[in-house]
Amino acid sequence: MPRHRSEVPDTSGASAKDILDLANANNVRFLRLQFTDILGVNKNVEVPASQFEKALAGDIMFDGSSIEGFVRIEESDMLLAPDFGTFQIFPWGDEKSRVARVICDINTTDGEPFAGDPRGVLKKVIARAAKLGYTMNAGMEAEFFMFKPRLDEEPSTTTHDVGSYFDLAPADLGEDARRAIVDVLERMGFEVEAAHHEVAHGQHEIDFRYAEALKTADNIATFRFVVKYVAQTFGLTASFMPKPIFGQNGSGMHTHQSLFRGKENAFWDKTAEWELSSTALHYIGGLLRHARGFTAITNPLVNSYKRLVPGYEAPVNVAWSMRNRSPMIRIPDRRGAGTRIELRIPDPAANPYLALAVQLAAGLDGIATNADAREPVNTNIWEMSHRERRRLRIDDLPHNLEEACNELEKDTVITDALGEHIANHFLAAKRQEWQEYITQVSPWELDNYLAKY
Repeated sequence: MPRHRSEVPDTSGASAKDILDLANANNVRFLRLQFTDILGVNKNVEVPASQFEKALAGDIMFDGSSIEGFVRIEESDMLLAPDFGTFQIFPWGDEKSRVARVICDINTTDGEPFAGDPRGVLKKVIARAAKLGYTMNAGMEAEFFMFKPRLDEEPSTTTHDVGSYFDLAPADLGEDARRAIVDVLERMGFEVEAAHHEVAHGQHEIDFRYAEALKTADNIATFRFVVKYVAQTFGLTASFMPKPIFGQNGSGMHTHQSLFRGKENAFWDKTAEWELSSTALHYIGGLLRHARGFTAITNPLVNSYKRLVPGYEAPVNVAWSMRNRSPMIRIPDRRGAGTRIELRIPDPAANPYLALAVQLAAGLDGIATNADAREPVNTNIWEMSHRERRRLRIDDLPHNLEEACNELEKDTVITDALGEHIANHFLAAKRQEWQEYITQVSPWELDNYLAKY
């Protein structure tokens, strides 16, 4: 029988000695020092048991010039500072030679937090919220596809099933792999709430319990790694690409969020209209105001904008609602402690640390400036005329990555939250990506133009 979540050691508040003792007691032979680059790609430096003490002291150095968006060649050395509360032993492999991981912050060689560390960016915005008395809780629903590889084992978009939303089907690779993913997540301490087939063929969703913002971002980084690892053991390739198949729904990472003051949900006011507090409405106003500015962060790929099109349940307009899913913000029915905002823009290719940082920064700005949330739009925006959308002040989200980058560069609230280093390096990387994309000759162009002209 697998270990249940309650059997996973709680390392919150642990010391370096506690981690060393835990590693020794569980035959941990290798420790992965995990972090993410600016683009949200998981990276790690692995050390053997002889180096655990040094690693836990934050003395392991790595070459930052080799990591996307970190540092220039002439200032390449970086230090990995482990967060002991993230220590976890992987529930697979040889029990006599286990592998564990700990998520790290990035420091400069003088011990100061590195400005290009995405986790550090989120921690700064969380600290800003804390000064105002707020704690952000968040839950991110990262959808994904699982595909069969080609005969040469290269990735493909051939799905393993033809299932749809919540479908039941005879046992297949997708169903078995999904259950195995859930099992591993639970053995790593996740409280999995549900798992199901999504709308598109080969598309899946596994939902786990919300947490404070930093833990949620850490969980998403872990989740993406586990999904890919387990899928591979079933002969499948898992992908968090937002829109891998033309004509099918894309994958989103809907983000549920709320602010708490102690144990009280700051978004709930039983006496107010819709039972939403003024804090909640101003937070919504901040998300509306800065949506076009932060979309490059929450939807960071050329491919992201092929998901944000009408007809596939993804938002394309800057509006909020309590009754339908066409606007970018939906307010779920639950009230009281469960009052929350669901932002439907983000996709699972986003760096979870930066994605939560910019959403929180936008919401806090809305609170600080009493931003106007306007009226909720409870009719289907997709069926409105352009004139009607203008009358209701419903703007469009960026239509492509270039437009999103231009909007990000203009939004000082969002660029200030990211910091100059990350904002500049992110924009440079994404503009290069866009230029490479628009110079390519696609199969669509050949199909439509080659013989005709």
